[in-house]
Amino acid sequence: MKYILVTGGVISGIGKGIIASSIGTILKSCGLRVTAIKIDPYINIDAGTFSPYEHGMRVVKGNKPSIKKQFIFFVFLAVVPHITDAVQEWVMNQAKVPVGSDKMEPQICVIELGGTIGDIEGMPFVEAFRQFQFKAKRENFCNIHVSLVPQPSATGEQKTKPTQNSVRALRGLGLSPDLIVCRSAKPIEMAVKEKISMFCHVEPEQVIFIHDVSSTYRVPILLEEQGIITYFKQRLNLPIDDQPSDLLFKWKKMAVRYERLLKTCSVALVGKYTKLSDCYTSVFKALEHSALAINNKLNLMYIDSTELEHATEVENPVKYHQAWQKLCKADGILVPGGFGFRGTEGKLQAISWARKKKKPFLGVCLGMQLAVVEFARDSLNWKDANSTEFDLNTKNPVVIDMPEHNPGVMGGTMRLGKRRTIFKTEDSVLRKLYGDVAFVEERHRHRYEVNPELTPSFEEKGLKFVGHDTEGKRMEIIELTNHPYFVGFQFHPEFSSRPMKPSPPYLGLLLAATGTLNAHLQRGCKLSPSEPSSLCTWPVTLFNNIHEDMSS
Repeated sequence: MKYILVTGGVISGIGKGIIASSIGTILKSCGLRVTAIKIDPYINIDAGTFSPYEHGMRVVKGNKPSIKKQFIFFVFLAVVPHITDAVQEWVMNQAKVPVGSDKMEPQICVIELGGTIGDIEGMPFVEAFRQFQFKAKRENFCNIHVSLVPQPSATGEQKTKPTQNSVRALRGLGLSPDLIVCRSAKPIEMAVKEKISMFCHVEPEQVIFIHDVSSTYRVPILLEEQGIITYFKQRLNLPIDDQPSDLLFKWKKMAVRYERLLKTCSVALVGKYTKLSDCYTSVFKALEHSALAINNKLNLMYIDSTELEHATEVENPVKYHQAWQKLCKADGILVPGGFGFRGTEGKLQAISWARKKKKPFLGVCLGMQLAVVEFARDSLNWKDANSTEFDLNTKNPVVIDMPEHNPGVMGGTMRLGKRRTIFKTEDSVLRKLYGDVAFVEERHRHRYEVNPELTPSFEEKGLKFVGHDTEGKRMEIIELTNHPYFVGFQFHPEFSSRPMKPSPPYLGLLLAATGTLNAHLQRGCKLSPSEPSSLCTWPVTLFNNIHEDMSS
């Protein structure tokens, strides 16, 4: 087993995830079996309860266990040996989990270590990999360090000192970078590369430059052009050719096509964390993959759900009318997952607008639950219908706590991981989009769900629960009859969306928003001949297993 560790320095959000997934893409294009691990450097903390504004979007995992083991943090120095041993054992076990349709053991594991080198919360994990490099042996372990090369506007000169300091800090912790990936706003000059090479004690070919590009799909191309395949072949003794296969060539064609898109489709994302786009990164990527699949450029309009509420109309009418103008202009509406009461009334307003105006709608997790609440209030005339998350005393609890949920306890009480959803009818839009399958397996992350005792009343009025869990007790998918596309689900398919394999429900939203869904269904859910042949079917494709545990 070969291990590639990706670390980052200088600032957070430097692009470690993009670099890690791009490396996986390149190695997979060379015919290697690749798996990936994302490590969040927190100990004894449920990272899922952090504010998205502070930590970005939460990752919804499959059935693989999380790195965040439960350790007792008495004294830092005393507990380090136990933490580092557990981290190393976990990494080795997870790296062996079979991948691909043939379920063979991976040959390479790409590990993204979250955080920034020097952060105290990441110290135990850095120490774990300092030890691990000797356990794995040099020919099986490679460290890639991603750093920043800023260019102050006052001088216009690209500065190498932050990278020098970051590499020095990394070496001081016992890890020495094999490759230094330098991020910059503009292409870096050769003199800067030579300076980094000299003062960071690496060969010039070990310094890789990745400047800001028109799309992240260009990153694997930049890496390949700078000889990363040859380097990995020699450094890790990989059984590959110096040139990538046709698969990477298809990736290049996709990157070029993305930059030449002319048609635009507008989608309104109605949530309460819209001030920071990272909070909904995976949703954005799933929509972008779907738009690309039908040769459209995505125009994603973020709408703060609180600004759609009547209270805002009184307090700040300008924001209120601006938010509604965005919603009215959108070709499709999406309400993502979340928690907490704030902003729910605005989401309900957006859902009501989509249902009554027959705008294509997608509700994810909480978005599905609120779609049920809105339908109960308006179509069933249950005016106080609500979720027990927001009103414990409601007379019509259409969304309730899971039976196994312990009220009042937030951390570690969710229904998590990849779960099977059974389609209860063949006449389902989502079933057709998934390829007319009997069931799907998608990732879950929730502690509230639709009250199964009340579903007959919804069915009579046209809101169908077309997907259940394996026991038929949990409502997983809703679809509204006599509507172009009104779909909601309890799971999170955005985390399994890939550039060449977009998530079927998100693709359905984009198809409906562009008025092409019916034609797509009539073709048997195959894309038209004018669209890329590599995207015409849903079987396992190039990126089925890349970045399985990473958001985007």
